[in-house]
Parts: sequence; structure tokens; C-alpha cells
Amino acid sequence: MLLLRHHPASLHRRVRLHCLAMSSAASVSSPPDSSAAADYHCRTKHSLTAGYARGPGRLDWATQPNPFLRFSPPSLIPLSNPPPVGAGIPYPSLFHSPPPPPQPLTVDSLSALLFHSLALSAWKSAGVSTWSLRVNPSSGNLHPSETHLLFEDPREPGRLVVCHYAPLDHLLEVRSAAPHCDFSALLPPPATAVLALSSIFWRESWKYGERALRYCNHDVGHALATVAVAAAALGWDVRLLDGLSHEDLGCLVGADKGAPSSPEGLPEKMARGRAPWVERQHPDCALLLFPAGSEPKVDYGAISAALRGFDGLQWVGKANALSKDHVVWDVIYRTAEAVKKHGPAPGESFSVSPWQRSAALSDRLYKELTVQEVVRRRRSAVDMDGVHVMGRETFYQILLHCLPSGDVSPEERQGPQSALPFRVLPWDAEVHAALFVHRVSGLPKGLYFLVRNEEHFDTLRRAMRQAFEWERPEGCPDGLPLYRLMKGDCQQLAMQISCFQDIASHGCFSLGMIARFDPVLCEKGEWMYPRLFWETGVLGQVLYLEAHAVGISATGIGCYFDDAVHEVLGLKDLEFQSLYHFTVGAPVLDKRIMSLPAYPGPGIDA
Repeated sequence: MLLLRHHPASLHRRVRLHCLAMSSAASVSSPPDSSAAADYHCRTKHSLTAGYARGPGRLDWATQPNPFLRFSPPSLIPLSNPPPVGAGIPYPSLFHSPPPPPQPLTVDSLSALLFHSLALSAWKSAGVSTWSLRVNPSSGNLHPSETHLLFEDPREPGRLVVCHYAPLDHLLEVRSAAPHCDFSALLPPPATAVLALSSIFWRESWKYGERALRYCNHDVGHALATVAVAAAALGWDVRLLDGLSHEDLGCLVGADKGAPSSPEGLPEKMARGRAPWVERQHPDCALLLFPAGSEPKVDYGAISAALRGFDGLQWVGKANALSKDHVVWDVIYRTAEAVKKHGPAPGESFSVSPWQRSAALSDRLYKELTVQEVVRRRRSAVDMDGVHVMGRETFYQILLHCLPSGDVSPEERQGPQSALPFRVLPWDAEVHAALFVHRVSGLPKGLYFLVRNEEHFDTLRRAMRQAFEWERPEGCPDGLPLYRLMKGDCQQLAMQISCFQDIASHGCFSLGMIARFDPVLCEKGEWMYPRLFWETGVLGQVLYLEAHAVGISATGIGCYFDDAVHEVLGLKDLEFQSLYHFTVGAPVLDKRIMSLPAYPGPGIDA
């Protein structure tokens, strides 16, 4: 049943009827028996009729996890305060020009990298409550992601150190050190450092229950993008070392060093009670940092062998306890085990895509802000005014920055990820965007679709409603694969499928990120499941930065009725799935909340 073609006077009534009709969609998707990833994904869908995915029901504030992991007693590397935030390069030039000359790797440059990617951005205070914000966004501001660095010790050249980043105090905790040796296998020239990310699932599951694994991987994607952007501002490139196994990554971050002991077997059911092991880190991924324009010769076998030797190193520090009590959501840990990657895929090798700039309509569409200002001013809007109208050129410019291949020639198609920050990912784009356009001047309200990998175009058209228009909107740039599917006011629909949240309808536009799903898991393996969410997080971070760079805001939406979204688009199976929602518009600021500086000292912003 199509709804947006009807006369506006009857539209809202028909939207409501359509959403009621969609309530049967919860049973549309059923997982194949052999796929743990698909089973988890279907199990954790929100449904209009069957209800929400299993969660705690209420927040137990007494057991809220500490958002800051520390190791005691630590050996510390203090990080200097970076230059004032106003210093830096103009935001558009980072995407529209070649990268600046690379800076050498020093304590100061590492400090700048972390300060503009994974550090605190401000403290907020309202009444008796005070909480911190970070440069990298997180679902519910819970921050399951932890950061680790491997680099040559600036205090003792020739020795490698493994450090944990402590954002609360903006410093590095030295966990271990490798003896003086040839470390070219771990840091193949001209690479300068490895940055690894891990997740503590308990921080998210405390609030979100079984669906938390999705949100942890959203956060990994956001963190990947923040590191890629901050590194590019220093003249560095970053690329996933995606041929490393889960065991290799565990050795790199010292997952079992100074951490609570693991259970002998995976849990078979949900349980409440003291379970310190749920505070352990789950290794996610590692990034190689190197000067832009170069291509290190990576040997995954040599890196893996070197990392396995880390088990014999002396590791310093015991992790602080994060909660006094816990809830074990068994399906999270069983699924995380099932989707581990155990080494390079057949034929997989490390390569670096040629640097590709993003297409530009006009730099005048952006505010006069530096990259550093934009990344540290980023906030998640909690409400939008429902009034602000975005210019059509601004809308197109934002979407141009969402293209993975950047500004390609007419003979090329979008797919390979070579534009910033998508170039951090080694696979071709698998995620598209279904857009609900509410308030964009010169553009009819309605449902639109951004095809981010044009190899999927024919498959998408076959999978979606046959009555969709697939028309290029007026004034759309030639290199932007954007299509109008149908006209009509879809504000109420956008709100209803996003768990009835008004913020999805009060912005200028909202969207659902649609990933090629079952074919990817079948073609490559279940280890791609978290990576699909990483890609949505990278795309979401671009939307955050673009919104703030043009003077408005954005918010990621993790709560939506999965199969209701699919029903709107006409998707009937697991070939494509919605993995993340977003909304962009003018924020409503709460004047009761006071902003405080992230760190004490001169020249540090709030």
C-alpha cells in the first residue's frame, strides 16, 4: 500500500493507517538457521506490535557503569594541551583539497590527534547533575569504546610502548613495553603508530539490553571517523588493519591483562548478579597511522606473529571496577563470539586507496570554522525546532560529502571508499540512505534515496516498491546519485517509524541507513556484521560534522521499528536492512544546562 501519493488533506490519516498496516511486518523477516548474526539481528528488532527488543525495563542508577576505565598503578605519559581550538585549517579544505604536509609523530601530535577525536569536549551541568561529553558521539552518552596506542616511546627511542588513553585526564597510561628490537613488522615504514579500539558491552547493555551490541558497533564507526578526520588534519592517513584476527587484537590491547577473569563457557541465559567479567574489553579493530600519500607494506602474518609475542611482555596496571552489580545479556556475548574474524579473508591484503577529494558546490555554504572547531563543537541535539528550512544547495552539499568515492569522473561510479573519512574502511560501500525530506527549500517534501554504491542500483530497484518514481530531483548535481521515490509530507511517518520520536520529524530531513545485509554475510562471512554498523557510524559522523559546519545540528537515532522501515520501502526479506537512523536540523537549546570547559587551563574551549 502506497501512501505519499495522496492529496495532502488526507495524508496524515493515511499515514496512520499505513503504520497500522505495517504492524504485521515484524514477522516478515526470519533468519536463516545457519546465521548467528542474522538471528541476533532479527531477535533485537523493535516492533510496532511485538514490542521492543529485550532490555532492562528501567534504569538501575546504582549500577550505572563508570564511563572511565583506568589502570592502577599506571606509568603515565602526560599529553600537552593542544593549540587553541581556533587554530587549524578551514573545515571545507580538509575535504576539498589534498591533505596538508604530514607532521612528525611526537607526544604533541599524538595529543592533538586524541584531543580532536576521542577526548572530552565539554562538561555539562544542570542542578546537582554534572556529566561529560566527548568529541566522539555515543548512544546514550555511555561510551563503550576504549582506545589503545602502539608507538615508539618518545622517552626511549627504539622501544615500543602499548598505552591506554584516559580521556578524563587526557593522558596515556603505559600498559606494556616491547624490548629494543626491529619493530618494522608492527610498524612497517613509514607507518608511525597503531591505534586500536575495544568495547565494553556492559556500558551499553546497562541501558539498552540485548540491542546494545548494535550500538557499540555504531560507536566504533563514529570513533573510526573521528580518528580519520583528526589524523587528516595532521597530514596523516589511517586504514583498518582488517586482516588481523580477534586474537591478534586481544594481544594488542591486553584484553586479559589486569582484567576480571573470563567465565569458562559462554552464558546460556540472561542473569542478574555480580559478574565482573562483563566489564572486560572486547577487541574491535586496529588502525595503521602513516603519512598521507604513502603506502606501508603490511605483512599480516608478520604482524600476527609479533603480536602473539606480546603475551610474554610485562603488563602493568589493574582495571578499576565499573559497577557493583551486573546484568548478563547472554545473546550479546554469544553473538560477539560468533562474528569474530579469525584472520585475513582469502586473498585479503593491505592496500591504500588513492586520496580522493569530496565534491564541492561552494565553500560559502559553510560557516568560517576550522576542522578543529567543528569536531569539538559537535553535539547531539535533543530536540529540533521544526521550523528551520535548509537551502537546497546546502542539502546537496551535505549529501556530496556522504559519497564514499568522492568527486569521481562521469565514467566512474560510487562504490570504492576513497574519500575522507570513508577511506579508513577497506571494503566497497554497502550502506545507502533513505531520506525523508521535510524542510528543504526548492525541493518537494517526500521520500528520497541516496545510492552510495551504484553497483547496487538495479538490485535496489528490484527489491523496493515497483511504483517508486526513481526521478532525479531538480538541480541535483550530476555526480550525486540521489533519487526521489515519491512526493508528499512524510513527517508523521518519519516520527512513527523512529519509535514515535518527534525529533525525526522536526528536522530539515531524517534518514534510515539501508545496508546490503544477507548477501554480504553470505559472500564474506558473519564477521562483516559489526563492520556494517561501523560503516553506518562513519556515515553518521559525516552527517554530524556537516550539520555543525553549516550552523545547525544532528542526532543519531538507534530506536526505530526495523521492519516498519522495510515495509515503507517495500523490502521483504533480509537482502537489505535498516541499521541506523539520523536526523538533521536546527537544535532547540536547553538554557538550563550550563557548559563548562573540558579540561582546565588557558586556551581550552568549552
